[in-house]
Amino acid sequence: MERLKQIVEECLDQGLYQMIISHPRGKGGITKIKVRPVMIRGELLYQESRFEGIKVFHENRTAPELAESVIRRMDGGFRQLEIHTTSRQVTALAGKKGNVTVKTRNVERQKAPDLSHNRRKQYLLEESVPVGFLQDLGVQNREGKIVKSKYDKFRQINRFLEFIEDILPMLPMGRTIKIVDFGCGKSYLTFAMYYYLKILKQYDVDITGLDLKADVIMTCNRLSHKYGYEKLRFIQGDIREFEREEPVDMVVCLHACDTATDHALAKAVSWGAGVILAVPCCQHELNGQMKCQALAELFSYGLVKERTAALFTDALRGQIMESAGYDTQIMEFIDMEHTPKNIMLRCSRRKTGSNDPGEWAYRAGKRRDVEGLMEYLQVRPTLYTLLQE
Repeated sequence: MERLKQIVEECLDQGLYQMIISHPRGKGGITKIKVRPVMIRGELLYQESRFEGIKVFHENRTAPELAESVIRRMDGGFRQLEIHTTSRQVTALAGKKGNVTVKTRNVERQKAPDLSHNRRKQYLLEESVPVGFLQDLGVQNREGKIVKSKYDKFRQINRFLEFIEDILPMLPMGRTIKIVDFGCGKSYLTFAMYYYLKILKQYDVDITGLDLKADVIMTCNRLSHKYGYEKLRFIQGDIREFEREEPVDMVVCLHACDTATDHALAKAVSWGAGVILAVPCCQHELNGQMKCQALAELFSYGLVKERTAALFTDALRGQIMESAGYDTQIMEFIDMEHTPKNIMLRCSRRKTGSNDPGEWAYRAGKRRDVEGLMEYLQVRPTLYTLLQE
């Protein structure tokens, strides 16, 4: 931790843009901390924003106070730290035994950090900067201003990119990052992901989008070619039938209907994907199966049963993914344009292999838990069946 403290102190002297502390070791409480520099009454301080559920708490610290706070949190409560300065980007991963892995790369930023105390919401895609795909998809006008009727879409894109920003430390460095986006649709978020990772962050990425609609795929490929996005391609096809021999580092599946989400998750597990981001939709399967006698009176209300079944579906998916070797969080996303569903499953593959005795015991315990829940509710989720196969 002394080496990490030294790096943090160095970064504070190099024009800090922001720090992000994420991936808490426990559940509940603070989920993420963001730090940015602020100038208050002529003094340079650092504003620490702590995210707890849907609430955000702010506290201003001096440089020494911030360094101590960061090390204290990385020493016990959190696993990942990302630091952006005017000259470099640092990623630190803390292990269970107190060991810390640090990766650094040099970057060049033209703009100085914004030190204003009260400022407008800062989006990862700036509101006034024209971006080709945002203009062609109708989110921006030719001057770069956000079209009023598309402002919710712009917020949704940026919220999605915040999730991408959080998982950057989990992605491999030094080689091409392979990403598959199932059910990409018009691909607002697919284009945004490529633009953010490749153009803004300068990661070497290769992204494949898959969707059933031929006309949508044709349009997306035309736009990708127009922008010169050489490693962004779109394919027409069904998630269930899609096969790939190359390794996959990340799988994205947003608003895939009903059990299509399960097929996407199962594909991701079979490929050994390091990161999975899924926003399920239309969870009908368990609603037709549940026959829990203990809850029969409550389920006599159709609306209650339907909504409970949807939540149970995603909760069981989370537990099944845990049993498959993935740390899984169920998080609030943002309402999609055509559905009020706003739950995201964020899954990251655990580093310990399945042959590790502790990992094996954990997975076996989770499987027993899942099977007990299935028996209690008298259900058999598609994801469980797919992974058993």
